[in-house]
Amino acid sequence: MLLFFILGLLVHFVFFGSIFDIYFTSPLVHGMTPQFTPLPPPAKRLVLFVADGLRADTLYEFDENGNPRAPFIRNIIMHEGSWGISHTRVPTESRPGHVALIAGFYEDVSAVAKGWKENPVGFDSLINESKYTWSWGSPDILTMFAKGVGGDHIYTYSYDAESEDFGAYDVTKLDTWVFDNVKEFFHAARNNQSLFSKVNEEKIVFFLHLLGIDTNGHAHRPTSREYKDNVKVVDDGIKEIVSMLEHFYGNDGKTAFIFTSDHGMTDWGFHGAGHPSETLTPFVSWGAGIKYPQKVSAQKFDDAFLKEWKLENWKRQDIHQADVAPLMASLIGVPFPLNSVGILPIDYLNNTDLFKAESMFTNAMQILEQFKVKMTQKKEVTLPFFFTPFKLLSESKQLNIVRKARSYIKQRKYDEAVSLCKELIHLALKGLSYYHTYDRFFLGINVVLGFVGWTSYASLLIIKSHSITRGVSKEVKKPSHLLPCSFIAISVLVAFFLLIQDCPWTYYVYCLLPVPIWYAVLREFQVIQDFVLSLLTFPPSQLVGYLFIFTLGIEVLVLSFFYRYMLTAGLIAFACWPFITQLWTRAKSISLSWIFFSLLLAVFPLMPVVGRKPDIFLVMGAGLLVLLLSLCVVTSLIKRKDRFINEELLLHLFQMLSIVLSMCVVYTTHDSLLKKQGLPLLNQIISWITLASSFVLPLLSPTSLFERLFSILLSSMSAYLLLSTGYEALFPLVLSCLMFVWIRVEQETLQQLSVSYKQKATSLQFTYSPDITQFRQLYLDDIRRAFFLVFFLVTAFFGTGNIASVNSFDLASVYCFLTVFSPFMMGALMMWKILIPFVLVMCAFEAVQLTTQLSSKSLFLMVLIISDIMALHFFFLVKDYGSWLDIGTSISHYVIVMSLTIVLVFLNGLAHLLTTKKLRLCGKPKSHLI
Repeated sequence: MLLFFILGLLVHFVFFGSIFDIYFTSPLVHGMTPQFTPLPPPAKRLVLFVADGLRADTLYEFDENGNPRAPFIRNIIMHEGSWGISHTRVPTESRPGHVALIAGFYEDVSAVAKGWKENPVGFDSLINESKYTWSWGSPDILTMFAKGVGGDHIYTYSYDAESEDFGAYDVTKLDTWVFDNVKEFFHAARNNQSLFSKVNEEKIVFFLHLLGIDTNGHAHRPTSREYKDNVKVVDDGIKEIVSMLEHFYGNDGKTAFIFTSDHGMTDWGFHGAGHPSETLTPFVSWGAGIKYPQKVSAQKFDDAFLKEWKLENWKRQDIHQADVAPLMASLIGVPFPLNSVGILPIDYLNNTDLFKAESMFTNAMQILEQFKVKMTQKKEVTLPFFFTPFKLLSESKQLNIVRKARSYIKQRKYDEAVSLCKELIHLALKGLSYYHTYDRFFLGINVVLGFVGWTSYASLLIIKSHSITRGVSKEVKKPSHLLPCSFIAISVLVAFFLLIQDCPWTYYVYCLLPVPIWYAVLREFQVIQDFVLSLLTFPPSQLVGYLFIFTLGIEVLVLSFFYRYMLTAGLIAFACWPFITQLWTRAKSISLSWIFFSLLLAVFPLMPVVGRKPDIFLVMGAGLLVLLLSLCVVTSLIKRKDRFINEELLLHLFQMLSIVLSMCVVYTTHDSLLKKQGLPLLNQIISWITLASSFVLPLLSPTSLFERLFSILLSSMSAYLLLSTGYEALFPLVLSCLMFVWIRVEQETLQQLSVSYKQKATSLQFTYSPDITQFRQLYLDDIRRAFFLVFFLVTAFFGTGNIASVNSFDLASVYCFLTVFSPFMMGALMMWKILIPFVLVMCAFEAVQLTTQLSSKSLFLMVLIISDIMALHFFFLVKDYGSWLDIGTSISHYVIVMSLTIVLVFLNGLAHLLTTKKLRLCGKPKSHLI
């Protein structure tokens, strides 16, 4: 069984990774020739301000007193420059956002493996093309553009990473540090001849990365006073820097300024997906080469932002984030970044029509170069008779468009030239996308074959192990050598086909994986045949009915990712389940408990999602309820047992003390952060000790079913309270109560089927290992049990306020453990918070398997089959077109359901460890009689 789970785990890792190879591989190509405009640029220098995490609405809106939130920027919009909204793409993270702004291409998703801090593939950028660049800000961002760049023309000045503390008294110091250091730099330049000559060169860039707004957003949320006040600090700082630069350069009119953001932020202080609050960022430019404000009487936009921001009369010009890179390159006359896919927004340029036409022609040639290289690369690794070129942009059409555009420029037909260049750019971008996704259908077919094959094989294992087809066919045929020889030949042919096309190693994995899987399936042809014959013995109406119910259940699970209230509907249906079975008549008290806790749990999916305000009193209330329940349980155990062992009593008391400490830590930490006094060191130490002990303490408890599960609940709750900010603290408690009832319900249900059962659930030991001959045969009701588990696991995710998105997190959850920004550590803590309810469900599932006398392998296989069917459903729903909200949501769904399937294997092992293993203190052996 262990070998099977290892193989299953590897197969699911392949399925999980396939989405990134099929939909989100690196878009970068190399080998292009640099392209630049042959005319003198309007600016000698460029100043780029990036306010990390700033939403467009927060910058442009008015404050509570009716005054502009950023008066200097509004004055620029109305009197000096041009403005609009910059539309970002997923993933809306700092690193990929800056890559789009400065390098002009959208994120390679494989960079997630490096925490967004590096790009897995080298790339060109505006900073690399500049003569000199000076940058100030976060070390995470600045080093990314300096790393691996030849020469010594890039200078970075950054503060320590420890300064990025969400619990600090005033994180606006991250921005004031940048402004102060820029001022000191230019003050030093006046007294340093070498530096003075460098800052007076042409084609130079000053990059100011301002992280305070993002940090305040994470710590206090974008609707907070701290976030909005930080915008004012940035506005004042930019005003001072602009004034200082104009004075330093003697108002020579050769400085171009750009102010924007890398991404926005959700109302709950997170980013990463495609919600408009994350993808709509401000863009304001002014200075050399930039158009002055244009007054208009009407503008055509679908949103109501112009009226809200009182900017109806100032022309708004929206751009895509990648368009900023070619704009900056054209302003200072450096080559366009080689990998840029941005389209020059010429409406921002204040220059001659000739300059605009030449710049757009340069932009078109730069993107066409990428198209040519991409086509050549794909052609070289594809057999001639299999290669299908992009027909909309043949070589002859390329030459025709380029010649015609150049002819229009010579004839001074600049508008026609610009229009033709835009057409060439759009065709080249379509061609790039075509070759980038050239193998998508081929890879998708192979992954689907693997999915279907694996699900079929898992089903056959269940059928074989329970002799479901027994009595249909007694003839056993000798295995033929034809089948293995055929599959070996197929493997050789597939490998040879991939080898001569010089395909990446991952292609071998996706294409060869289905071969052994389907061989394992087809070698059981006799079992398949017998199973089909046994199905034919069922009445057709009954068979269709079962199939309909199963399909309906899967669809409810799928729909719950889109509509959380579907879980509520499902739990209400669960509450009605005793009435349609004999359970209500046989065990009314258990049925009433099942109905009560099902309906109580059904409330949670209807509660507000992430983004709600913290409510520490609900966390305190949850802690008090756990303590009250603990007192009742301990009292019951003392009365039930003739002698309650001191060690067991001490363990329960210690776990109760952990709950009390967790409540105190949550309350005092919340109070300290409100006063902006940071995270108390003692609280931090207690939190980490509590978290570590929550893995060990359950192993010290007795292995009797009820006591071990209750010990797991207490330890989990002590850690969960530290990670809670509101009503979700109550969720594990209600879920666990339902799990305890579920165990009793399954035992009662099994007795209704006339299955002999000798022991009560209260007397069962998790260490009890029945002989394999005692395992009963599979019933249809066992499919229902597997479905219940998957449903409870999905409820465990959505019931705590999560949404089906990769940004379904609230950083405030980890503030009892750390407040200094650490993406991997914070991510690990938030993932553990999500997994705690999963662990509770899986531990209960261990008990269900024990009480129902069914092989754990069979039940777990059914769970995997249901999960894989869901995963395949979401695989077909993944898309890379449409709105970025839709794209991000489709990715999130697949990632979540595949992660659930993979994590299930780990959780099954963890639950088995937590329920069956026993640690002994001081070497005292104990015997637990069954």
